[in-house]
Amino acid sequence: MAEADKTRWNEKYLHNPIPELPIRLVSTYAKLASGNRVLDLACGMGRHSKFLASQGFKVDALDISSVAIASLQGLDHIHAQEVDFDTYTLAKEAYDLIVCTYFLERRLFPQMIAALKPNGIILYETFLNHKENQRAPSNPAFMLAEGELEASFKDACEIVHVDTFWDDDYKGNKMQKISMVAKKRPQKEAR
Repeated sequence: MAEADKTRWNEKYLHNPIPELPIRLVSTYAKLASGNRVLDLACGMGRHSKFLASQGFKVDALDISSVAIASLQGLDHIHAQEVDFDTYTLAKEAYDLIVCTYFLERRLFPQMIAALKPNGIILYETFLNHKENQRAPSNPAFMLAEGELEASFKDACEIVHVDTFWDDDYKGNKMQKISMVAKKRPQKEAR
């Protein structure tokens, strides 16, 4: 499965337009991080890694695509690494901020929480499964159900912000998305 994923993402990054600007969630809420260590999970071509590095963060950028990782090699304050998320384990309590956009692997949610330092921030944005979506991932397993994201993080994190909204892709297709800002509770406060 990992080789097929790698091939698919390499092809996408080589032949499709990739946005350069960070999404609003990242540009607005990254400043909530109390330190400068960031994980950009499934970073793609690195628009968020580049933005965060320009803001003084030290970024670990992880992705399965060798094309994506090669595009980030040698950039200041970015440590880019090709990984297979089926076998890779996130470091525990290593990050002040974790950014994950348009990548959904539910089994990584507990690892993401564990990878955050106490009071660390998660910025997460992805697709919601909605009957009126005009374009979204073809597999419903890659879309969240309403309330699923918050439910997955609420025991260990304070949900600071959640927004469900309609957005258009680069071809003008509308789709429903969700963005979330969550702050990891110190150990004694976790529910």
